[in-house]
Amino acid sequence: MKRTRRHHGAAVKGDKTLAELAEQFRVPPTQITEWKQQLLARAIDVFGGTRTTADTPDLKTPHAKIDQLALENDFLEGALTKAALLSAKR
Repeated sequence: MKRTRRHHGAAVKGDKTLAELAEQFRVPPTQITEWKQQLLARAIDVFGGTRTTADTPDLKTPHAKIDQLALENDFLEGALTKAALLSAKR
């Protein structure tokens, strides 16, 4: 005997309680909880989109440091060039 496909629309919408869903689909409540955790963990991979800010690193600090070091390098390069020109004139 072939089972009909289960539709989980109410579960996704949050219209029913965990106990109601477990009874309706004849599965243990812990199984529904595990499925929900798996969905939340992998939904971005399945449906696309962007990760939350907790998953993305903060790049402001490293970028600011890179900019600061580039500015210092440019300044020191200019100072060395001027010093070399002054010593060559002597």
